[in-house]
Amino acid sequence: MHAMLNIAVRAARAAGRVAMKSFQQPDQVEFAEKSLNDFVTNIDKACEQTIISTIQKSYPDHGFLAEESGEHQAQGDYLWVIDPIDGTTNYMRGIPHFCISIALMHKGITQHAVVYDPVREEMFTASRGAGAQLNGYRIRVSPRKDLEGTLLATGFPFKLKHLLPDYQKVFNKFFEQAADVRRAGSAALDLAYVASGRVDGYWEAGLQLWDTAAGELLVREAGGVVTDFGGGMNHQKSGNIVAASPRVLQTMVTQMRPLLPKSLLK
Repeated sequence: MHAMLNIAVRAARAAGRVAMKSFQQPDQVEFAEKSLNDFVTNIDKACEQTIISTIQKSYPDHGFLAEESGEHQAQGDYLWVIDPIDGTTNYMRGIPHFCISIALMHKGITQHAVVYDPVREEMFTASRGAGAQLNGYRIRVSPRKDLEGTLLATGFPFKLKHLLPDYQKVFNKFFEQAADVRRAGSAALDLAYVASGRVDGYWEAGLQLWDTAAGELLVREAGGVVTDFGGGMNHQKSGNIVAASPRVLQTMVTQMRPLLPKSLLK
C-alpha cells in the first residue's frame, strides 16, 4: 500500500472510532441545519478535525478541502478532499449507513481514495493505476451490459427540489427497465457499491467534490466509468454524476439526454 494511502486509511479508521462511539450514544450527538434540509453534527466536526490532524502529522504542508471547515490552503500541489461523515442525516437519526470519505489530489488529479464504512468495518481503497480493493481484496464493477435486471442507486435532489420534475422523468425511465432502484443516503457509499458490483449503476445531481472524489477513483480503478449527465467530464464542477460499467453507463447517458434540459446535461 502506498504511504499516502496508508495515512488516509489511518485517518479514516481514527474518524470511524469517533463516529461509532457517539453513534452508540445518540445523546452525545448535537446537530444544526446548515441550509435547507442540510445538516451538520458536532461529530462531523470532530471527525473532520481527527482526519486533518492525523494527516498533518505526516504531511504538514498539504492543503485540505473539507466539507465542514472549507479549504485550507497550503504550499504545494497536494490537496486532501474530505467528507467526515457522508450520510449525516442517516447518522443523526440512528440509521447505520454512512461513511468517511477521503481523497488525495495532486495537481487536480485524484491519486488515492478511501471510503470507510465503520458500521460494517468495510474499507474501500484505491490508488491511481493500481486498482480498487475492499478490505484488501480486489473489486470490479458489475459485468452487466444493459439496464434490464439491474439494481441502480440514486439520490433525490433534496437541496434542489426545483429539479424534481426533470429528475422524475429520468427515474421513471430507468425504473421501467431496472429490477429496482435504491436511495440509501450516502453518495460515497453508492459509488463504492458501484465499484464493488453491489449495484450496477448510479446517478445523482447537485453533489460536491467531497461527496464524489474518493468514490470516483474507486469506480474508475474497478473498471467503471464516471461522467456528467451528458456523458462529458464536467461532473466535478456541475455535481451531476453518473457511474457504472462502460456499457451500462452508455445506456444510462443515452436515455438521459433527451429527457433533461441543457442546463443539466453537464
